[in-house]
Parts: sequence; structure tokens; C-alpha cells
Amino acid sequence: MRTVKDILEHKEKVVNIIEPGAMVIDALKKLIAMNISYCIVEEDGAYRGIFSERDYTRKLVLEGRSSRETMVGQVMTANLPEVSLTTSVEDCMYRMNRKGSRYLAVFTGPKFEGIITINDLLREALTSKEKVFETSLTSSLLDTVENNKVF
Repeated sequence: MRTVKDILEHKEKVVNIIEPGAMVIDALKKLIAMNISYCIVEEDGAYRGIFSERDYTRKLVLEGRSSRETMVGQVMTANLPEVSLTTSVEDCMYRMNRKGSRYLAVFTGPKFEGIITINDLLREALTSKEKVFETSLTSSLLDTVENNKVF
């Protein structure tokens, strides 16, 4: 069974970090320059949350705020679902789906290990599908019929 540890071992070193006191415009410039969808928000080396494109659209644009006058800490997501290094990829998919999240924060006890994205999970599922899904669970999901639809 593939785990969060397997995914993090293949991800590049984290450099997409920003402070909560930075202006959103600077976070956006970083997202564009690095061609990424989120920045990890850290203060004094401690994880505080993430700032994502979704935060920008929902908490700035739709609320009429200015990216030049709003700090990252005012609009970041601080309550991501959490997983550990031993959490299975399949369980991560379940948690993301249940919470409506595109990101999971990874911790070993109090130590922040990284972020798992929905793209990380999809990439892992496509390259290692036999090692990601438990056959009986996947079969039961595929065999479920509700309102003449197979899920």
C-alpha cells in the first residue's frame, strides 16, 4: 500500500514559502513565477497554513479586497485536514473528498512534513494504481448502484 511518505520522497524540496505578513500581491507573484497553485505560510520557521489560488478568488476577489493592501495571513487557509507519513494514498483521497479540500497537511507529531495536493494523489494513483487501491474496497465502490448510476 502506497503512503504519504512515498509521495513526499519524490517531491522537490519545499521553496514555496511565504510569511503571513507578506502582501497577497507578493504571494501571487510567487505563484506565477514558480507556476504553482499554493504557498506554504510559515512564521519564524513554523507552519501556519497555506495560501492558494482558491483563497485568492474566494477571500479577496469575491469580497472586493485589494491584493496590495491585504496580508496573506488574513486570507490563508489555516485548518487543512491533517495526515501522517503512514496515511495511505487511498485514505488521503477519501479525506480530501470528505472535506472538500485540495490539500492535506502532513505532520509527524508536531513536526510539519509538507503538503500533499490532489495532483500528487492523482499522479500516484495513475503510476501505482495496483499499490494504491485495496481491491475489495475499490470493487465495492464500483459495484455500488444508486439511482441507476454506478459510482
